[in-house]
Amino acid sequence: MIIFETILIFSLDLCSFIIKVNKMTEEVSRREFVKMASAAVGGLAIGAVGGYSFLAPKETIIEKEVEVPLEVPEHPWTYTKLNAEAVKKRTYEAYFQGGCCYAVFEGIIGELREQVGHPFTAIPTKMAVFGGGGIKGWGSTCGVLTGGGMAINTVTGGGTINELMGWYTETALPVFAPETALKVEGDIAKSVSNSPLCHASVTNWSNASGFAENDPARAERCARLCADTAGKIVEMLNAEADGAFAPVFQVPDSVIECGACHGKDGPVNNVFAKMDCDTCHGDAHSN
Repeated sequence: MIIFETILIFSLDLCSFIIKVNKMTEEVSRREFVKMASAAVGGLAIGAVGGYSFLAPKETIIEKEVEVPLEVPEHPWTYTKLNAEAVKKRTYEAYFQGGCCYAVFEGIIGELREQVGHPFTAIPTKMAVFGGGGIKGWGSTCGVLTGGGMAINTVTGGGTINELMGWYTETALPVFAPETALKVEGDIAKSVSNSPLCHASVTNWSNASGFAENDPARAERCARLCADTAGKIVEMLNAEADGAFAPVFQVPDSVIECGACHGKDGPVNNVFAKMDCDTCHGDAHSN
């Protein structure tokens, strides 16, 4: 009772002050006074909690459900056999969204994401965009090998990467032909890179096809090359899953010959490589 009397006295004092101020312009009616007093009492009464405290209403506490992150398994992650044709199609289309490195990585990991789910759903495949054009256009290691190596390493620890590198350098590509071409219709000239380098691969293709590097046909060629590479990787991973994978790549004769002098067991011992020496140093012995 004392609390509400105190509130009422305070309210009346407040209203009296308001009345005195407003009398300079207009007369405040009794009805207006009662309305102001009622509002003041109601507001303060709502704020009265417990003894003599005047607090704002407590916020409603809503319990939020905390999402517990799924456990990430040890590397490498378990591979599930994929449909190579589905991966090729996905890879081909992905090239036009983020380049060669991303295309191969998304083609394989993206398909595993859909077929398997966790933990592949945790991988942001756009992380592989950096490798396009031989790493941001530097013409170094071809992006299909970087993205492909990342995908292989995710599920096997890298056992078939050596075979992938050899296959890429020795095979006439591209072979893949999309049902609906996104850049250039028809056949695309093939070429052998003889090197894992983007620079050598594109240059050899330009020489074989007659198209400049910036021609739309070159983008179509690289998109199809991505599809071929992703398909080859799935082919190897599927065989490995069946226990039937058998590597066929052999180090080029030029590496063996040059390595006799420049390799780790040779007298010069200044070269460490598996790529064909003749690609860049074919006339080295004549100098």
